[in-house]
Amino acid sequence: MNTITLPDELNLDSLLSIGVYNYETAQEISKQQIILNKNTFSFLQEGTKEVFFDNSSYSINNSQFLLMKSGHCLMTEKLSNVQEHYKSVLLFFSNEAVLKFIRKFEINPTGSNNYYSTYSFNYDSFIKGFANSLLDISKLSKSIQKNILDAKFEEIMLYLIELKGVDFLYSLISNSDNQSQKLMQTIESNKLNKLTIKELSFLCNMSVSTFKRKFEKSYAMSPIKWFQEKRLEQAAYLLKQKNKRPSDIYDEMGYENLSNFITAFKTKFGVTPKQYQTE
Repeated sequence: MNTITLPDELNLDSLLSIGVYNYETAQEISKQQIILNKNTFSFLQEGTKEVFFDNSSYSINNSQFLLMKSGHCLMTEKLSNVQEHYKSVLLFFSNEAVLKFIRKFEINPTGSNNYYSTYSFNYDSFIKGFANSLLDISKLSKSIQKNILDAKFEEIMLYLIELKGVDFLYSLISNSDNQSQKLMQTIESNKLNKLTIKELSFLCNMSVSTFKRKFEKSYAMSPIKWFQEKRLEQAAYLLKQKNKRPSDIYDEMGYENLSNFITAFKTKFGVTPKQYQTE
């Protein structure tokens, strides 16, 4: 699977710090490797979207929209059952635009360290109107777009700060060059997601061989073995605490069939899933 770099591949002016693009497709993608060279609002209009980042993941429908930090992610887009299209208004903006905004409005951080690479927000009437206005702006000449988008960027940021505080804003410009920390964040955040080693390596911006080497150094276990252990522990929780049936969860736990799941569960816990539930 080829990696897509955005917004570079959308023919937007790369020199502009803020850009808008009306994205529409009739083709679905599944866990597409994406490199975001700019921070991005995705105002979903039709269809559903799922994203995986190093420290967060979301699945949304068109009652929500996403704010995504620049970097590596996996993206799934599914078509609307009604229109059989996927539509999203994309607003791209650089870290420089964020820093300029922070300086202009003298916005101070809260001291929180709970910074994430993506955030999900619900639409309200204001946001719906804002997204529709971006559609109109995308039809204007590039020279006019620049000045208007500068103002629109400030508008959406001020509104979200009023609703949600400033942590999401500082998340966009937070930077960690600590590879070990990034690897552990990626692993812990995605331990129950059915991602391949190659996909996890991409999120960490590492080769597969480097990922495996660093993983085993940090966890003293192979990635495959560690993820299997965590998923079986989650299965045990679902069986005992949530009274789930083995047939309901084996696929969710990453097993191709119920028989393989029962065998792996018994190997770890010494009893079958059914026996575990009744103990």
